[in-house]
Amino acid sequence: MNIKQKAVEFCRPIIYNGPIKFIPDKIFLKIRYFFAMGRRLNLKNPKTFNEKLQWLKLFDRNPEYTRMVDKYEVRKYISEKIGEEYLIPLIGVWDKVEDIDFVKLPNKFVLKCTHDSQSVVICKDKNNFDKEKSIKKLSKALKRNAYYGSREWAYKNVKPRIIAEKYMTDESGIELKDYKIFCFNGAPKVIEVDFDRFTNHKRHLYDIEWNYIPASIQYPVDPNKIINKPEKLVTMLDLAKILSKDIPHVRVDFYSIYGKIYFGELTFTHGSGYEKFEPKEFGVEMGSWLKLPV
Repeated sequence: MNIKQKAVEFCRPIIYNGPIKFIPDKIFLKIRYFFAMGRRLNLKNPKTFNEKLQWLKLFDRNPEYTRMVDKYEVRKYISEKIGEEYLIPLIGVWDKVEDIDFVKLPNKFVLKCTHDSQSVVICKDKNNFDKEKSIKKLSKALKRNAYYGSREWAYKNVKPRIIAEKYMTDESGIELKDYKIFCFNGAPKVIEVDFDRFTNHKRHLYDIEWNYIPASIQYPVDPNKIINKPEKLVTMLDLAKILSKDIPHVRVDFYSIYGKIYFGELTFTHGSGYEKFEPKEFGVEMGSWLKLPV
């Protein structure tokens, strides 16, 4: 372990588990950015995509964003903007884990908290479902405010709840590939496809014409993996334009299931602005597309 790695491990309890809510946002972001990216955060003249995401955390605080990242409330937003036919079927919503009647849930389902992105529970077969482990995971997540570990302001006032959605897979039969569309003031520019997420997470990047982009963001690519263009890519891009209109930057996620499009989520700060680009120049190029509000 080198000096930088030792420093990160030393500071991890302070950054993630200590009294972090008392650290001012700007100072916290500078500290975490330095340990995550290995260099100082430039907020006065941000150039890279990640730097500009940190700037947006501090200065782009539209109250509507809270509704848009809430995994339950966003369903109403999507229904209003593009139609409820793009929503994955909802099974239930609860304020506490104790309120969930697992007996009444179908054999396959997905549970997730409404206020974060790390508390997904997938049940493919109730006969092999570890209910106690899932209850423990969700209960812990409900007590945590995701905002304090990342300073992604949109999550600060989201009401912690649990939703259950229908378990679905794409043509692979084993997973749902994520089609994450990076939009800048209503213009889609890059499509990130995440796959093998629960085995050996990989991702590919494409432009909006489905030309492969020889770059990576945080996770490796698989040169042997051919990902076909979604059947309704044009519709997917049109929907992303509607959902990202008048927003400096938002990532609009979809799933493609046997030719039908389903909404995933809206994300304003991809990877919280700490994911590494290879080559680094691609992070600068994406940063050039993000025009910060004056």
